[in-house]
Amino acid sequence: MTYDGLDVEKIRKDFPVFSRELPDGRSLVYLDSGNSSQKPNQVIDTMREHLAIHYSNVGRAMHLLGAESTDAYESARDKVAGFIGAPSRDEVVFTKNASEALNLVAYSFGNPAVTDPRFTLGPGDEIVISEMEHHSNIVPWQLLVQRTGATLKWFGVTDDGRLDYDPGVITERTKIVSIAHQSNVLGTVNPVAEVAARAHEMGALVLLDASQSVPHHPVDVSRLGADLVAFTGHKMVGPSGIGVLWGRAEVLDAMPPFLGGGEMIEAVWMDRSTYAPVPHKFEAGTPPIVEAIGLGAAVDYLTGVGMEAIEAHERTLTAYALDALRELPGLRLIGPDTTEGRGGTLSFTLEGIHPHDVGQILDDHFGVAVRVGHHCARPLHLRFGIPATTRASFYLYNTTGEIDALVRGLHHVQKVFA
Repeated sequence: MTYDGLDVEKIRKDFPVFSRELPDGRSLVYLDSGNSSQKPNQVIDTMREHLAIHYSNVGRAMHLLGAESTDAYESARDKVAGFIGAPSRDEVVFTKNASEALNLVAYSFGNPAVTDPRFTLGPGDEIVISEMEHHSNIVPWQLLVQRTGATLKWFGVTDDGRLDYDPGVITERTKIVSIAHQSNVLGTVNPVAEVAARAHEMGALVLLDASQSVPHHPVDVSRLGADLVAFTGHKMVGPSGIGVLWGRAEVLDAMPPFLGGGEMIEAVWMDRSTYAPVPHKFEAGTPPIVEAIGLGAAVDYLTGVGMEAIEAHERTLTAYALDALRELPGLRLIGPDTTEGRGGTLSFTLEGIHPHDVGQILDDHFGVAVRVGHHCARPLHLRFGIPATTRASFYLYNTTGEIDALVRGLHHVQKVFA
């Protein structure tokens, strides 16, 4: 099985989960990578080896294991920086997930410890998000406006699942614009450059939630136009428990520490402390050492496959899936119905059938794993007047045959409820 130069059969052999047999001899059809991706042997083995023979705490121990562990941890930072085109490794901050990275940024605004006018926030100031955001890019800003009296504004979403971009939403009172690079429900890839240009014209900072884009497309942060970018490891064939915040160096320098503790300090007295330079200023305590090293191995794996090839493969799968789903009567796609400006995430409803029933039958009878619910994007589902959707999301290890299995399963679901 070769798609757009990608040897999917070879890739699938790297992922042990695809060798397992489900009850009744069924094969696993995993179409839930937008939720969390599967892990290749290369990542699993790297983490196991480090735990077995190299493990020690980082940045502290003056012995061989400490040096090996620190070198491996910092090497992972180098790999991530290269993967996303960061101008400096010191602009890469390790967090436990994208949610923590987004909260870290939100914490900086309206903080009395910050004198930089870009981060001062109070009544009359504005934060701009969008209606398609994951809860992780909504709730931190709601909490922030509750603390500061600032105003939360948002872009709407068009009927076909595109960002309803109105540049007038961003004003001279806007302090930050925080939007998804790619929607986790719609698959929509947002016009980041256009939004960032307007934001910067108005003096605002731009934060991107890139959790759904970095695993699937070549991303160069130096060209995006954003000031800060958050993403997570578990969606890009890496482990859970590790995320990344990239930020322009001078922006990170201006931000206060998010957590206090060991390793984020320069010096401590009983009445005050000074802080380590970035990125360590934001990495208090023992970090997710093995998880970061696993993320480095994931970066190596994806780089070896080639992000351009992964993107092309997913575009082929998405086009095939869009055509295949059109044959199902009563299916409503929530999101763009073409491959233009979208990724390999397809959310839909079946008329008269609750998505939870769809997911259960697909799993029980066909071994097809999809996600059902509001996908941590309830406001978006309210926008479309639905409580939930069924979501199929593709990655480098998926095939058109698996899409065929999904469609067969959906036909069966419709027969059950006919």
